[in-house]
Parts: sequence; structure tokens; C-alpha cells
Amino acid sequence: MTFDNGSNAADGAGSAPGGGTILLLGAGRMGGAMLRGWLAQGVPASAISVADPSPAPDLVELSARTGVRLNPADGAAVDTLVVAVKPQMVESAATGVQAMLAPHTLVLSIMAGKTLADLRRLFPAAGSVVRAMPNLPAAVGRGATVAVAEAGCPADRKERAASLLTAVGSLEWLADEALVDAATALSGSGPAYVFYLVECLTRAGVEVGLPADVSERLARATVEGAGALMGATGQPAAELRAGVTSPGGTTAAGLSKLMADDHLQNLLNATLRAAAQRAAELGGTGPKA
Repeated sequence: MTFDNGSNAADGAGSAPGGGTILLLGAGRMGGAMLRGWLAQGVPASAISVADPSPAPDLVELSARTGVRLNPADGAAVDTLVVAVKPQMVESAATGVQAMLAPHTLVLSIMAGKTLADLRRLFPAAGSVVRAMPNLPAAVGRGATVAVAEAGCPADRKERAASLLTAVGSLEWLADEALVDAATALSGSGPAYVFYLVECLTRAGVEVGLPADVSERLARATVEGAGALMGATGQPAAELRAGVTSPGGTTAAGLSKLMADDHLQNLLNATLRAAAQRAAELGGTGPKA
């Protein structure tokens, strides 16, 4: 099956960031978040096509409301193919879009575990390949994404990838693909660590006497507020911590337990090592467990 890009990239009409047309392959949670981010950033719906064999009702509604093309047929080559299918589905999904690849096409993958070499094999006709790893907060426009480009990727195509990725949050370019596993352990899995922190704070609040519902609301609001403050001020976390830690006060008493013998730091070191190792195993670049 092929898909129509619905516009002529050469004439500049209905163009995406960096110019041209976009085909989004897969519009699940992360792909859908990126799609909504692009529309919110002003990418014309006429520049976007979505290939999804089982579109969710909200995607069907968004297509009808905005004009984003959903599974149209008879397509010409696209400027950017964004691959957001599950890794186990990509082999079959790639077959359906080969006719839409050309030397000017950028393939931008947000799949976990698929390397630049995998992407080059899957999409041999594409001109350039970029691998990216966003995290879950991209769904609310606050993602932390890392990306790496294959050797020789032109600067204008990296800029095109960056414009699409920053529509859903921040972006860090990596010089070495080997660092993707470490970044996955930190930012990719990191939201789960923060959610678990809220769980632990909630239970600790109950342990010192708070009602469970009050403790949970306070824990959630505290973490949300601390993150917002860090984002708003731009100050280093260590400075913000020092600013709320009065000598001999309650925060200092609590931190004396949290920071004792670097227990928390050592635990997080072990946490990221385990996650990075698993990322390498899943991507076929590390020893199998």
C-alpha cells in the first residue's frame, strides 16, 4: 500500500517545518502526541499524512476536523517520514511506504531499540536517517528528546528533524549513537522514577499521620510545582535545593537522611545502569540477560 502526500513539496504550499511534506507512520501515544504538537505549532494540516491501519477514534476525529490526511492512497515521495510504529511492526509497515522514499527524504524514527543501521536497512531509498528518543511528557508538549543523525546527514535535514522534535519539548543532539541507551535510561525511563517518587512521598506522608488522599494531593502538587519552578527559573537544581534549605530547619533535617552516605545517589546510579543495560539488550547492542 502507498500513501498520497497530497501536495507538491516543490511549490512550498502547505509545507512543514524545514519545508515539504510529512508522512507519520503510526499515530499511537507518541506519534499522536507529535502530530498534535505539529498542528499546535502551526504546521499546515495539508502538509501531513498519517498511515495507520487501525486508527483510534480520536485520530479519525482529528483528521476530519483539521484536514490531516488519514491513509490516503497513490502517494508521491515525501520530504519527511516519521516512523512511530511499534518496533515489532516496523518490518511490515516499512514495506508499504518504500515507494514514497527518495534521495531527498529524511527518515526520522522515534522507535525504541532500532539503530541507525536498522533504519538504513529498512528504508534504503531514503536520503538521510535520524534516530530520536522522546519521552512520555511529549504528550503534553514537555518532552525531553535526544537524537542522533547518521554520518553525512546534511545540516538542513538535521534542522528539519529538530523543528519537528522541538514541537513537543526540548531536544539534545548526541554525537555518538552509543549514548542513546544512557539517555533512554535517564530521560526515557525517568518519568517513571518521578512517578514512583510521588508514590513514596505519599506513603511517607501517611506514615507521619496525613490522610492518604491529602498526602497524595500534596505529593503530586509538590513535585509538579518543583518542576515548574525549576523550569521557570532556569537555576541549577543544587541552587534551588540550597535556597529552600535553612540551616537547622525542617528541610535540612529531612535531607540529612536522604543524602546520608550518598545512598540515594548510589541507588540512582544503579537504577540508570540497569535501565541502560536493558536498553542495550533490547536494541541488540548489549549482552543478553
